[in-house]
Amino acid sequence: MTPAQVKPVISPELLNQIDIRVGTIESVRDVTNSEKLVALRVNFGDHKRTVLPGMKRERANPREIEGKQALFVVNLPPRKMAGVVSEGMLFDIGYEDGITPVLAMPESQVPDGTRAG
Repeated sequence: MTPAQVKPVISPELLNQIDIRVGTIESVRDVTNSEKLVALRVNFGDHKRTVLPGMKRERANPREIEGKQALFVVNLPPRKMAGVVSEGMLFDIGYEDGITPVLAMPESQVPDGTRAG
């Protein structure tokens, strides 16, 4: 696989506006009105959120990620999809390059809500 071309340069100030946090995926449930969405219940330490990634077709068993920590973008506006509100975005690896996505996750356990960057 040839790596994708590097995106245009952005300022450090723009990068600092993206809030990426570690959260523990407590549960994964099906979104019945969608062929690709699942609902993750994610613990960020001081609060919990629902995040809707399109991973239903990417994994034989999406529930295999329950209990794992991963990176999430937490400062996006809430977005209603298939009748459910998503309150963030799973920061995964591989989807944009056409390979089966994997979680972006810390190498060892850290407190939920820890910032990346």
